[in-house]
Amino acid sequence: MTTDRGFRMSLADLIGPELPFLRRFSRALGGSQERGDAYVVATLETLVADPRSFRSDLKPRVALYNCFLRIWNAMPINAEVEAVGSDIISAADRRIESITPLPRQAFLLAAVEEFSPSDIAVLLDCSEDEVAALIDEAAAEIAEQISARVLIIEDEPLIALDIENIVREIGHDVVAIAATHKEATAEATRTKPDIVLADIQLADGSSGIDAVNEILLDLNVPVVFITAYPERLLTGERPEPAFLMTKPFRAEMVKAVVSQALFFDVKAGPARTGAAA
Repeated sequence: MTTDRGFRMSLADLIGPELPFLRRFSRALGGSQERGDAYVVATLETLVADPRSFRSDLKPRVALYNCFLRIWNAMPINAEVEAVGSDIISAADRRIESITPLPRQAFLLAAVEEFSPSDIAVLLDCSEDEVAALIDEAAAEIAEQISARVLIIEDEPLIALDIENIVREIGHDVVAIAATHKEATAEATRTKPDIVLADIQLADGSSGIDAVNEILLDLNVPVVFITAYPERLLTGERPEPAFLMTKPFRAEMVKAVVSQALFFDVKAGPARTGAAA
């Protein structure tokens, strides 16, 4: 017979590899590391207190997100403003009603977390047809967003061009593309972008994170970081970016993450150097 301790250890083994990606999803929904991680902690506390809340009839990743979303959807999205105590949350609250919650969830689950329609139907407790309708609704709301001026910091020309094309497709204006720390800071000063999309490791060996931190000293803009190894950046052990785009990315992922960053429209917290590209 499996002991309670043995079950908890087994549960930890099942969900451990998925936690960085749950943090990514939670931060995209909440708009900041602090708010997002608060919900992840609440999920883990729930699983420790009641392991039966982890549905054994689902795939481990689906079961983990299922538990998270039950907690997230059980309260108003701005319920923890005072508990978290963040200026970022206050800024987010001012715009929280401009995008419908369930369509946002469906869109992020599909575009960023890459769940199948059948898995999303389980997570949101609806049919696959309803999932498709929610995603279509989110896409329509994204298309209605005001055009933003975008600075891309990326050292690989083909990737930069790909990002530029996707960003332009959703109605935004790319004001500059930079390949190094020095170029990035200079272009940010010259163009005054509304949002920055930044690779972490740049052509000359410089850090995209360092470049962004310098840019944020003068500009109050949201930032999306681009990395091939998000799990190395999402440990919960240090200040980390709220918005991440994973290489290789798909067009829908770019649209979803850029949309979320602009939705919250707040200054990204400084992230430390040393993260993987």
